[in-house]
Amino acid sequence: MKYKHLFFDLDHTLWDFDANAHETLVELYALFQLESRGVIPFEDFYKLYKIHNEILWDRYHKGFITAEELKWKRMWRTLMEFKIGDEELAKEMSAKFLEILPTKKLLFPNTVEVLDFLKEKNYELHLITNGFEKTQWTKLNTSGLNNYFKQVVTSEGSNSVKPQKEIFEYAMNKAGASLSHSIMLGDNLEADIQGAINVGMDNIFVNHIHVSTTIKPTYTVTNLRELKNIF
Repeated sequence: MKYKHLFFDLDHTLWDFDANAHETLVELYALFQLESRGVIPFEDFYKLYKIHNEILWDRYHKGFITAEELKWKRMWRTLMEFKIGDEELAKEMSAKFLEILPTKKLLFPNTVEVLDFLKEKNYELHLITNGFEKTQWTKLNTSGLNNYFKQVVTSEGSNSVKPQKEIFEYAMNKAGASLSHSIMLGDNLEADIQGAINVGMDNIFVNHIHVSTTIKPTYTVTNLRELKNIF
């Protein structure tokens, strides 16, 4: 058995971030009565939120903004699209979003089946996530994934973010894993795949949304069930 330690990403790989975020934003939209403030229709609000969230996560990954800025500015920038320059409202929405989102439980198809399969085969499963410590643990506990992973390494806990080498080295060190027995599994080409390549780790691109890439992963799957063929 070549690999012993499997390092998974969480959001967009196992935990369906977009579906869970959509559910959460529907609740926020009603809670903060955004329709009466002229934020209409909801689908426009959701689409713009996704755009700003992606831009700000990219800036966070690159070290241009802090985690705190990311959390509230994605709401603020989305509200600004509807001519609402209310920083206080953005911060309240951000706090509520981070409270509700991690309680959502939608996983990608076959997640539990595949994790059970890997556990039965005695692989050691770990997580390397750029998410926030408290938020990620709530997601794991609520969705029932907490018992699958030996080590959970967050960017907050390790003081570094994927694709930086430091977070991968920190995770391997914590897991007592050697590079040759380790493999990274994730959906993000830059953070997960290029990050693993940078540190010399084999990797699996979990390509749920069928994007094309010039980066060369060790393996590519489009459905988690395909991992059974590799392991």
